[in-house]
Amino acid sequence: MTLIPNQRHLFDIPDDVAYLNTATMGPMPRSAVEAGQVGLARKLRPWTISDADFFADTERVRPLLARLIGAGTDGIAFIPSVSYGLATAAKNLPLAKGQEIVVLEDQFPSNVYTWHAHAAATDATLRTVGTRGNETLSDALLGAIGPDTGLVACANVRWTDGALIDVAAIGRRCREVGAALVLDLTQSCGALHFDVGAVQPDFVAVAGYKWLLGPYATGFLYVAPQHREGAPLEQGWITRAGASNFARLIDYTDAFEPGAQRFDMGERSNFALLPALEAAVRQILDWGVADIEQTLGARNAALADRLGAMGLSCPPAAARGPHYLAALLPSSTPPDLTTRLKGENIHVSRRGDRLRITQHLFTADADIDHFLDRLKAHLAR
Repeated sequence: MTLIPNQRHLFDIPDDVAYLNTATMGPMPRSAVEAGQVGLARKLRPWTISDADFFADTERVRPLLARLIGAGTDGIAFIPSVSYGLATAAKNLPLAKGQEIVVLEDQFPSNVYTWHAHAAATDATLRTVGTRGNETLSDALLGAIGPDTGLVACANVRWTDGALIDVAAIGRRCREVGAALVLDLTQSCGALHFDVGAVQPDFVAVAGYKWLLGPYATGFLYVAPQHREGAPLEQGWITRAGASNFARLIDYTDAFEPGAQRFDMGERSNFALLPALEAAVRQILDWGVADIEQTLGARNAALADRLGAMGLSCPPAAARGPHYLAALLPSSTPPDLTTRLKGENIHVSRRGDRLRITQHLFTADADIDHFLDRLKAHLAR
């Protein structure tokens, strides 16, 4: 593994903009935007779109998405959002009355609302787990999983503060008690190594517009082998066996294409979004997720030291995703801090009492210097 040099030349980010907000919305590389524009332009002349074009993009992109998480191509489905993927998981994970669905405190809303509804529909109980004292999120979650646990839903990295969750250990514990594991990897996929073989989750949902640097309304769902004969949310035509023969679509069938394709969203053949996602994911794979992780980890370690010198503490490296920083703000912090910084072309997020700082390979040293200078000035007022 090697540290990746600055990649700003691949993005349309002006020199005076310090964009430290990948966890909210990752900027698309120029190559992804250009691919999307070319794809969208196909609709200018729809007579040039062949029947085969409805399948070509997905056939290229599906194995790329599988590579991101060490999965087989047959396990990947296309989804427009994490909430769509989680709804698919819920539909295929029945629970018994009285069983528990375990989630973490401050979990992203989409990964909570789904389980509220599923608990109500199955007479299960939703249990929210928090930490005490110096307890880690992983320890708290492991301690909560027991004989009554039917399902655990969590992320690899918590969106508010970057807290790292040992999903491999969670997976082992779930298998011990016979519970299902559903993961939302939106805040880590593309920047943090993950391997489905080591974790063995039942379902994994990922949105493509953050750390995958892809367009909005793109994403994918990993489905474990034991669930691939399950029920999709939609009854679409393109996921059915023989769908490529447009002349015989009226030969209705209950048979699906193999693997997780039955879970693909309707209108998956998006001629603009899929090429853009493909280009973005190819760029991620070209850099290498392991090298991205190491590079961002080194940059964030240096930034955490500089924040610490200003009196702003960040979770220790071992307790957070290496691509994530969340500095604890003093009580005297101006409530409009992020608005002030935005007015100076510095883009970060505030989540509760923490300032979330998520740089990427396009971040220059000058961006960090400018950010710290202005942050210090606003906190001193």
